[in-house]
Parts: sequence; structure tokens; C-alpha cells
Amino acid sequence: MNNLETSDGQLSIDQLRAMVAAGTIDTVVVAITDHLGRLQGKRCGARSFLEDVLDHGAEGCNYLLAVDVEMNTVDGYAVSSWGNGYGDLVMRPDVSTLRLVPWQEGTALILCDVLWLDGTPVAPSPRQILRAQVERLEKLGYRAYVGTELEFILFNDSYEQAWDRHYADLTPSSRYNVDYSLLGTARVEPVIRSIRNGMQAAGLVVESSKGECNYGQQEITFRYDQALAACDNHAFYKNGAKEIADQQGKSITFMAKFNEREGSSCHIHFSLRDLDGNPVLPGDGEHGFSKVMEHFIAGQLAALKDLAYFLAPNVNSYKRFVEGSFAPTAIAWGMDNRSCALRVVGRGQGLRTENRVGGGDLNPYLAVAALVAGAIHGLQNELPLEPITAGNAYLSDADRLPTTLREARNLLAGSEIARKAFGDEVVNHYVHAADVELKAFESAVTDWERVRGFERL
Repeated sequence: MNNLETSDGQLSIDQLRAMVAAGTIDTVVVAITDHLGRLQGKRCGARSFLEDVLDHGAEGCNYLLAVDVEMNTVDGYAVSSWGNGYGDLVMRPDVSTLRLVPWQEGTALILCDVLWLDGTPVAPSPRQILRAQVERLEKLGYRAYVGTELEFILFNDSYEQAWDRHYADLTPSSRYNVDYSLLGTARVEPVIRSIRNGMQAAGLVVESSKGECNYGQQEITFRYDQALAACDNHAFYKNGAKEIADQQGKSITFMAKFNEREGSSCHIHFSLRDLDGNPVLPGDGEHGFSKVMEHFIAGQLAALKDLAYFLAPNVNSYKRFVEGSFAPTAIAWGMDNRSCALRVVGRGQGLRTENRVGGGDLNPYLAVAALVAGAIHGLQNELPLEPITAGNAYLSDADRLPTTLREARNLLAGSEIARKAFGDEVVNHYVHAADVELKAFESAVTDWERVRGFERL
């Protein structure tokens, strides 16, 4: 194999040039992650990408960070409005993210930082938010490592069929609880294997896949990485899994709570090392913790309520928080205790926290930025670690997570921790995003209301 070939899906610019010259690659997807966690962007001709976009970036309307789920422009965002003419922002390629898209013929993808035309970062862009927190942490002498565990539900219906049925009466890919079942997951292996192999061929390192509790529910996990790279991989995988399922006539949802059974989580494993790569969390203290580990946990707990919106950004997110459901309600920590919001796992260099709050609908950059901001809060203020929860946290007197989007929105709006970490521009942007979601929900008439009220009220 010569140095212009790739065996792991990751590409250098020289490799891309060679593949374009050979006719192997003809399209480069130029992508950003919007404020709702979705990949957005353009498909560029490969030659144009190399000659124009690589050095100068691509432009896109600044409403990409200021729309609702339906892509409607909405008033109230500072970054985008008729008042500023709905101008452009710049998508500047990050060459470290260049990779193949194996399930799309002749296609590579590159993720971008989001800048204004003068080259300054667009502060509310999720990737820029995480970059800023990572830089704050590194000034303290630490580097963040992250692994996300993202659950979804797979249906035998196509996305078009699901749309036509108003997402009701769909057929899940399994009809019973297949948590850890090898027999139950064999039935869906053609789709799940395609996703695993597609991601492996794109440069992600697949750890495993397994069934989960809800009907049709699955999880695929990938090796941890530095925080920004892990979130890049998460965003790429989430979009790609939907594309691969769609190619096989199936559909996937990452909704936090699709039905009244178990919700879909996104547990986030989080650890720190020093800038030379040495572990800093294990030590000689109680539980085998260092002082850094104690402050690391304490800060995340102290910030969790204020920053819950970044882990649960939608109305539907809060329906996951049901006591005794493996989704947390108590802001508590414990050793290998799945009833707590923070579960401490691993040992030695693998010692870490698992934040169990987030659902499958979270934006990875915002969620991880919130965790990093919490850790910084604990480290800077040398916060003491509260006592461990050894039993059932659902029955404890620990403080509780917010139970509605409105409560989380109000906590974020009034949070000194958030405004110190992210700045007013970012906080105000996402408070308004919550307002947009709340307004849409509160003006909708649901099937639940019709069933209850059509005849009997």
C-alpha cells in the first residue's frame, strides 16, 4: 500500500487529491452541525472543493443556526434576521475530519468550523462552543476524553412509510426485549452490520453493538477519543446510521422517548489527562480518587441542573426521566450505580464518569461542552465532593433534575455558571432555542388531546 491509499477511512489532503485524480472520489460533502445537532451543508464537486473550498471555505446562510426543526426562519435570534439581511457565514474545513463516506459512491466528507466573513468564530455554533471549553480546560493543564453511547430504535418501515403513517403503527425490528440477546439481534444484523462496517470503513473504531430493552432498540458503541473528535464522530455516525438504514428500506429514530416504554439514552463517558497524556483522576484518596477527580465530579454535579438543557434540549427529552427506568432523576454520584446521574466506572487510567442524563436527541458538542464547563467549575473552585450514594438514588434526598424543558430553560437563563462559561451570546441563543421549541409544542394539538377530548369532554 502506498502512502496515498487509505485503509481506515481517514484521508489526508494528498490522499484525496490522488483519489480525485484517479476518479475514485467525485464528491466532497462539506458539513457543519447546527444548533439542533443535525449535519447541514453542501455537496461539492471534488475538483471545486480542492481548488476553491479547501483554502477559502464554503458559504451558507446564517439562518442555519437560527431555524426550527422544520427549517422555518424564526424571529429573536441575534445571529440571523431580516435586520441583518440573512447574510452568509463561512464553513471552514477542518482537514483532520476528512474521511470517506463508504455507503455513498465516490464520496468523502469534511466537517467545518463556523466563522463570520471576517474570520471570527460564530460563538453559538456548537463546534465552536466545544472548542472554547476545550481551550479553557487546556489552559488549566488538562485534556478531555469522551466516549458516547447512543441508543436508537430501528423500524422495518421506511422513512417515507413512517411519514405517511404520521409515525404511528410502525413495526419495530424486534417484538420483544432483546437486551444482550444474540438470538434477538441476529434478525437485525444485516442492518446493524452495515452500520458497523460502514463506520469502520469511515475511520471510526467500532467497539460493539447490542440489543436494548425497548422493541427495536439498539446500541452501537465506538472507542473514546479527545472530546472534539469524539463529538465529530458522533455527529457523523448519527447521520450516517439513518442514511444506511434508509438504503435498506428501514428507519431509525434517536428520539429520547418514542413511546411509553424505555427511552433512548446517550450516556457520555468522560475523563481527564494532563497535556502529556498522563491520567490525573486516580489517586490515593478515598475510593482511589485524586483531588482532581473529587473536584471533577463535584463540578459536574454542581453545574448539572443549570446546564441540563444542553443534555436534554427538547420537550420530549424530559419524558425519559422516569424513576426506576434506568434514566436518572437524582443529581447524585455513585460507584457503578446506574440509579445516579453520574456513575463512576473504570480504574487506573480508565477511571471516568458516565453521565447518564442525556437522551439520543442531544447535540453532542453542546452536551460535552456542558460537562467540560462543569468540570472546570469544580477544578477552579476546588469544590468538595459530596458523599457517595451507595443505594437507590431514586429514593434519595438528592436534588432532582428539571422535569420539563421550561424549567431547564429558566435554569439556563438565570445561571451564573453558564454565563461565566459560555458568555451571554451563547446562553441567550440557546434560551431562545428553547423558547422556539416550547412555543411550537404549546401551540400544537396532539393525538392525546383528541383521544381524551373528542367525545368524552
